[in-house]
Amino acid sequence: MMNIALIAHDRKKDEMVNFIIAYESAFTGHKLYATGTTGQRIMDSTSLVIHRFMSGPLGGDQQIGALVAQNEMDLIIFLRDPLMAQPHEPDITALLRLCDVMGIPLATNVATAELLVRALQRGDFAWRELVHKYKPGEA
Repeated sequence: MMNIALIAHDRKKDEMVNFIIAYESAFTGHKLYATGTTGQRIMDSTSLVIHRFMSGPLGGDQQIGALVAQNEMDLIIFLRDPLMAQPHEPDITALLRLCDVMGIPLATNVATAELLVRALQRGDFAWRELVHKYKPGEA
């Protein structure tokens, strides 16, 4: 079971919902997290259960970032709107940087998200189970 975060900027929310509908079976059985509105819209359109954090501008990106910093997140799909300035851009940049530092697979567009989801379906993320198994302080 993987911990997967789903985030979408306002103009990308429809795209995220359609993507999750198309790959709903791939996400079944994983622990899903999302920022506020994105999570609610996905739950309204699918049978998936999602742990919702606050909206991105209100700290949701930072809440997900905290899980990344603790190496508790396995995969993030963050459909960003590159053509719209975001009021919480520093939080977004920090989340992207944390993913790079911690080696967390991150998709910022549907093309890359599809590649990661297909890898998830094939079991290519089994290496993340080792990360959790050998986490310091746990045996």
